[in-house]
Amino acid sequence: MIISRLIDTLPLLLIYAGTIAIVLFSIVAGIWFGRFWRKRFGEEREEAVDTVVAAVLALLAFLLAFTVGLTAARFDSRKQLLLDEVNAIGTTFLRTDFLPEPHRAEVRRLLKNYVDIRVDMIRNPATAMQGIKRSEELQERMWAFAQALSLADIKNPDIAALFVESLNEMIDLQTSRVVVALMYRLPAPMWSALLGITILSMISVGYLFGKSEKVNWALILLLALAFSLVVALIADLDRSGGGKLGVTRINQQAMLDLQERLEARMSKE
Repeated sequence: MIISRLIDTLPLLLIYAGTIAIVLFSIVAGIWFGRFWRKRFGEEREEAVDTVVAAVLALLAFLLAFTVGLTAARFDSRKQLLLDEVNAIGTTFLRTDFLPEPHRAEVRRLLKNYVDIRVDMIRNPATAMQGIKRSEELQERMWAFAQALSLADIKNPDIAALFVESLNEMIDLQTSRVVVALMYRLPAPMWSALLGITILSMISVGYLFGKSEKVNWALILLLALAFSLVVALIADLDRSGGGKLGVTRINQQAMLDLQERLEARMSKE
């Protein structure tokens, strides 16, 4: 949880710079150790050293690919859940056409407020937790209307059943979005393993550089910049929300379009 909070609160540029510093420090430590070892014990078989370094780097590449896959899959899930929720809200609103008054007007007003809260969270991510709480309150009020419909004398009870079905799906999707966004994060052991293997891998790379008389610092800097960019991408994808700190954001246009459609529909009534 502490690592997740750091990933969420630290600016992405600071995460990028910190990773570069860790990589460079580890490589420099490896260079120093490689030169110390060569002076102390002399030259050693290059094949053995190259094999070990290649194995460690392969392990790091595998862990990076696995981590990127996890965060990218979660990002895709959040996009799909957004689209599903927009469709569920729109369907629920359409099915209110078959509800008797005064239930119809009141439920439509609550649905409009429900969408407005979501748009507010898009424009101001800092209010997300308050928005979730307000959404749950509106859900309870709409569910109370659904319960009242089940007790009312309606000519076609199947219509009420369809409304309850879509409302239930809408509530379930709110829960799914909250869980995927806030709870399904990269576990702390994964971040710890990534940090540990990164340090060991870069030390081994530095050790390999330390065997030569001259060190190509341009290549080392290029390695640090490229690797840190991948780590920053993972951190950004793992964030619970975009906002000012994020770069990779989910397109929320579907929810904004839904708000416009509801406003246009209600203005005609």
